Amino acid sequence: MSKLSATTSKNTHGNRSNGGDFFVTKESHLYLHDGTIFDGVAPTWQQGAFVGEVVFNTGMTGYVESLTDPSYSNQILVFTFPLIGNYGVDLLSSESNKIQVSGVIVSEAALNWSHSGSDRSLLEWLHSQNIPVLIDVDTRALTKYLRTRGTMAGAISDAPVKPADMALTQKFVSVDAPVSYNPEGKKKVILVDCGAKENIVRSLVAQDLHVVRVPYDYDYTGEEYDGVMLSNGPGDPTDYQATIDIARKALAQQRPVFGICLGTQIMALAAGASTYKLKYGHRGHNQPCIESSTNKGYITSQNHGYAIDAASLPKDWRVSFTNLNDGSVEGIEHVSKPFFSVQFHPEATPGPTDTAYLFEKFRGIL
Repeated sequence: MSKLSATTSKNTHGNRSNGGDFFVTKESHLYLHDGTIFDGVAPTWQQGAFVGEVVFNTGMTGYVESLTDPSYSNQILVFTFPLIGNYGVDLLSSESNKIQVSGVIVSEAALNWSHSGSDRSLLEWLHSQNIPVLIDVDTRALTKYLRTRGTMAGAISDAPVKPADMALTQKFVSVDAPVSYNPEGKKKVILVDCGAKENIVRSLVAQDLHVVRVPYDYDYTGEEYDGVMLSNGPGDPTDYQATIDIARKALAQQRPVFGICLGTQIMALAAGASTYKLKYGHRGHNQPCIESSTNKGYITSQNHGYAIDAASLPKDWRVSFTNLNDGSVEGIEHVSKPFFSVQFHPEATPGPTDTAYLFEKFRGIL
């Protein structure tokens, strides 16, 4: 693989790569749906317009995990931390088999990286999968803009892009057929893959569970199993009608069901509640939540744009976790049956592992 640029501005200043060649850039821009433009530079190999929902992540580390998280599918990810790429890319940290985002926006991309587990630079990795990147952007100003006006569609492009050309369509990220992990596990769990992170699989297997990962629209309710895990994933939960209908059947069977992120919204919709789109979304590794039953606070990893309407929950359901920043629902549970879910990511990676105990809780009720 040929080495990429070291020049990270419209002028010619910047770092040199290890081989001494320059990372050659050109002027490029982020065009937002409301007509606002943010300037930057892009590698010269980058051609065309790349459209996605523009969102930001406040994490200082974990860019490999975030970029491969299926929940970011169809999104252009803005990193608020000013320097990204300093420890290179270790593919063993990936949360799926490819980069999932539609584009990347950074203030500065490190070309010289240092980590014993990495084998390539961030820019080389993005180039290898033709993922667009916009560098030298005032990401602080962009983040403040999105925080004021809410997330919106945008495009990374050298030439202007009209709002009419920024239409987004739902993308489903899932396996094509059932996949089995740890068949010697003591209990069998169906993992409904709406865009599941690999660390969900690892966390379940660590509990000595036999995991069968199935497509998002696969009807597993006629099979033998001990519990169901509804996974994270991208997009509007109401677009997952097949998943919701099957989850409703699973709840009627009254076997344990555990939902994460999108899985929480699917569980709520299957129970008869409703969801709504958040203005900003919750994306980062430092979201504070409080547990209703213990009044204990947790720092959580999150990546979602929708939430459950607490007032719409049926009487036999209750809110189990609440976001301390905006009061939105971060978890629900049934008052008597073995159904519970959380809006944040207890499997973390990246992020704090404060709530990893929820996998033990799930194993305990199987």
